[in-house]
Amino acid sequence: MNWEQVKGNWKQFSGTVKEKWGKLTDDEVDQIAGKREILLGKIQEKYGIAKEEAEKQVKDWEKTHG
Repeated sequence: MNWEQVKGNWKQFSGTVKEKWGKLTDDEVDQIAGKREILLGKIQEKYGIAKEEAEKQVKDWEKTHG
């Protein structure tokens, strides 16, 4: 799966994003709106992790939803 597919179907994927990163609020998920860099930033902020770890988590999520 490529990120353009996620972006184009954000409403469909937003539920699984909330399942994976439960600390994200509904408003934050709406703000992300399929923008990968914003998702990475929100994950880093909410979970107190480095960008590299957030990137790894997003890549793992992409693999399981592709």
